[in-house]
Amino acid sequence: MGHVEAAHLEYYLPDGRPLLGDVSFRVGEGTSVALVGPNGAGKTTLLRLIADELKPDGGTVTVSGGLGVMRQFIGSVRDDSTVRDLLVSVADPGLRAAAAAVDAAELAIMAQDDEPAQMAYATALSDWAEARGYEAETLWDMCTMAALGVPYERAQWREVRTLSGGEQKRLVLEALLRGPDQVLLLDEPDNYLDVPGKRWLEEQLRQTRKTVLFVSHDRELLSRAAQRLVSVEPGPSGATAWVHGGGFDTYHEARRERFARFEELRRRWEEEYARLKALVLRLRNQAASSPDMASRYHAAQTRLRRFEEAGAPQEPPREQDIRMRLAGGRTGVRAVTCERLELTGLMKPFDLEVYYGERVAVLGSNGSGKSHFLRLLAGEGDVAHTGAWRLGARVVPGYFAQTHRSHVSGGGAGAGGAAGAAADARTLVDILWSEHSRDRGRAMSALRRYELEGQGDQPFGKLSGGQQARFQILLLELAGSTALLLDEPTDNLDLESAEALQEGLEAYEGTVLAVTHDRWFARTFDRFLVFGADGVVRETSEPVWDEARVARPR
Repeated sequence: MGHVEAAHLEYYLPDGRPLLGDVSFRVGEGTSVALVGPNGAGKTTLLRLIADELKPDGGTVTVSGGLGVMRQFIGSVRDDSTVRDLLVSVADPGLRAAAAAVDAAELAIMAQDDEPAQMAYATALSDWAEARGYEAETLWDMCTMAALGVPYERAQWREVRTLSGGEQKRLVLEALLRGPDQVLLLDEPDNYLDVPGKRWLEEQLRQTRKTVLFVSHDRELLSRAAQRLVSVEPGPSGATAWVHGGGFDTYHEARRERFARFEELRRRWEEEYARLKALVLRLRNQAASSPDMASRYHAAQTRLRRFEEAGAPQEPPREQDIRMRLAGGRTGVRAVTCERLELTGLMKPFDLEVYYGERVAVLGSNGSGKSHFLRLLAGEGDVAHTGAWRLGARVVPGYFAQTHRSHVSGGGAGAGGAAGAAADARTLVDILWSEHSRDRGRAMSALRRYELEGQGDQPFGKLSGGQQARFQILLLELAGSTALLLDEPTDNLDLESAEALQEGLEAYEGTVLAVTHDRWFARTFDRFLVFGADGVVRETSEPVWDEARVARPR
């Protein structure tokens, strides 16, 4: 068993701004604790400090038991790495070093198969055995069977980019939950998981004897799996942490009561300050005409000075004020029409009519074709299909890519490589300047409504996942789209941002199709399209996550 303790942690950004100030909390042995807070408040940085990837500017971190870490963007790996590489990346440092030595020795013996190369290879294999590499491969076999349905021997050289985001996440979670590390740091472990995967994760977090600190914005997961919550709350001197000892169901009410206490303390302090100043003024006037009052006047002055030196009570954390103005516009009656549409290798032919103003949630397991369907409607990339589809009159699609790269990179949904790197390097103001408004003031005003004003001159790639998502929604707003095609829009959004998006969509005068595994978010829609693992598309009257409950095909 292990535990985590952060004591008075401070961390400053490279430009000198405080990100974390005096953060303290403890995660006891065998508990599952959620780390919540606004996007960009420092949650991922806090996990990196605990993992010793960053050094704090003040305070200490104590961790007992081995430490396993899942980073935020697991699930969006699109490079040439293999399944073996992915599993090695979340192993302990000794195993990672031994794996790197084996890889180097294999390359050397392929280049020149001589005695020194063979000896180096034999030594690397011996070190691999000593680092318990073969035991790890036995564990990884169980992980690939559980996550991918194939043994490790067959899966190890498969490229990670051929796996869905959910498969990547499930594979890493299997390795960490089954592995020897007693403390787990999980950054957005539910992203990319479909609902059966989320339910599996909830059950694992409830049953595990490991100590788990996880970041999540999935309200259902928080409600079902978090025993306590650590709320990271930004302030002018850096974020602090407030620990809520109950679960998510009581979190909002407890937070409101906490803010009310802040306000009451401030009100009482201001009343006492006004009373002391009035007392000093009155006694000063009396002392001027009566020397007997001088001692009382000086005593009152001392009380006022000590009161001012003690200072006002702590200011309440600043609450976010996100205002999304998704306007939309009137279109033809039929916004989307599909006739015998079939995505090659994914879905069987189906017909569909979506009318202006409807909210359609696209549900189904990972790999069933949901994202390909949205990409096809958005004209993003070359999606192999047969049959016909068309958008209605005056329908201007606005596409939210799950990877946050579509409109930002200026390319298609699959934009990557140089295009993705170029998108990461551009600042938010630069993107708005070149694509929407050559007016810095207007750009900053728009960013302010999305709580992104402080990130205006930062590169897109340096933002948190939630900040990237908010910025992509802002681009959709500015583009004047009349039909929104949203692929997992709430995946990285913090609680306040997700609620702001829901409010924005309620006021949106247009059509919405959204792929989602967010159960809270899905309840706000009025039509539900389920892409079955059998390739059949069905419509249901309510959100259905268990395909066995889906009504017979239309």
